[in-house]
Amino acid sequence: QVQLVESGGGLVQAGGSLRLSCAASGRTFSSYAAGWFRQAPGKERELVAAIPWSGGSTYYADSVKGRFTISRDHAKNTVYLQMNSLKPEDTAVYFCAADVTANDWIVPTRKGEYDYWGQGTQVTVSS
Repeated sequence: QVQLVESGGGLVQAGGSLRLSCAASGRTFSSYAAGWFRQAPGKERELVAAIPWSGGSTYYADSVKGRFTISRDHAKNTVYLQMNSLKPEDTAVYFCAADVTANDWIVPTRKGEYDYWGQGTQVTVSS
């Protein structure tokens, strides 16, 4: 199995920045696409950004385009989410997820496609 652990969450003022990290361990010998989801109180878990194993295009939710950047470092088995110009509406628990069945170029956008999930990290943005 693949284990995912998020880190980097915390409290930040509106307009500030945070970088979330998702470290993968265990069965990482297979390629996988990765995504960042978030869930705010009273809302469903939503896809924020996703990245394929290689090539292709990244995906961003309209609400974060131009502010968030997803990236990965294969050598470190880590996926990142750089969050800039944070807004109070970004407050949520952020989860990373991996899809081990995706091809190398397609980015999955459906929650059901992801096979492994981290426990989440809290991001709180104050006014």
